Amino acid sequence: MHVTMIKKELADGSPCKKCLQAEEILRRRGLWEQIDEVIFAKEADPASPGMKLAAAHRVELAPFFLVKEGEREVVYTSVIELMREQLASPMSVAPPRPTNGHAAPQPSDDHPSEQDVAELNQRFATAEPVAVVDWVLSRYGESAAIAFSGAEDVAVIDMAASTGRRFSVFTLDTGRLHPETYRFIDRVRTHYGVKIELMFPDRVAVEELVRKKGLFSFYDDGHNECCGMRKVEPLHRALGGFRAWLSGQRRDQSPTRTNVELFELDRAHRGVTGPLLKANPLARTTLGDVWNYLRDRQAPTNELHDRGYVSIGCEPCTRASRPGEHERASRWWWEEATKRECGLHTAK
Repeated sequence: MHVTMIKKELADGSPCKKCLQAEEILRRRGLWEQIDEVIFAKEADPASPGMKLAAAHRVELAPFFLVKEGEREVVYTSVIELMREQLASPMSVAPPRPTNGHAAPQPSDDHPSEQDVAELNQRFATAEPVAVVDWVLSRYGESAAIAFSGAEDVAVIDMAASTGRRFSVFTLDTGRLHPETYRFIDRVRTHYGVKIELMFPDRVAVEELVRKKGLFSFYDDGHNECCGMRKVEPLHRALGGFRAWLSGQRRDQSPTRTNVELFELDRAHRGVTGPLLKANPLARTTLGDVWNYLRDRQAPTNELHDRGYVSIGCEPCTRASRPGEHERASRWWWEEATKRECGLHTAK
């Protein structure tokens, strides 16, 4: 088997950031030595070897990989998929390893306790968010799911991808999302080469609510009933197949999230083995931190952000933010600030 990595060189001579990130992932997992050849696709030179290969294979993404075995040649545009399907060291759950100097405490069994969670919060008190992500994935792999909907969650997905470990992603399709959000979901899927499981609400329950109260009952009697049906119940179902999950919650996001910890024992949802370990790697970060990270990593974002939307949910319940407003003021704006939660993180 011969593996070729095609890297992109920008027109100004600078390297492609995604190419550097892919190399970083391979080196971190000890797989770089399995790349037999590196060829450059120079934007300024259509005749460069890499540009010719891109044209021949009709690839527009960088980096991409060619795996040749005998007469068979396979193209990969995702380093995650390449590692999963071709390279010798599997990306399955790896033994826990120290990350940034932080030893990885191990829950004694499949049921983490409050003591386990307290120890984890103490050990990772000064750790970077990616260290939290890395530890969770090192222990749980694909049994850990990232709940994806917004910018913070993309940052968590990006960190997860950078570890080179296995992980799962799901998102809740309420049926009321903006068209831009659906396009955003697909861009994230393509950018990271990950499968994103879409969870839908129960059709019969939604039909009954709409039949009885109409399409916009939440403007009159609050959003809890609608969110409970379109978000909370599908989340319960989604988490039933996992042992741990990661969210993009931050302490400064809203008055209801000021006490969010890096690690929590989630007794509100039942996973495959009982209570789940919940990790909030971005708990101590700010909105500015998240956006600096996303820009630096050239991560995909929802185009609605360019139109003044900060926090984005369902279309009828989200508006563009006004100057000076807190980021969550644009969600369920007709209700008290302390009630602006859909229930995903406050369910009992």
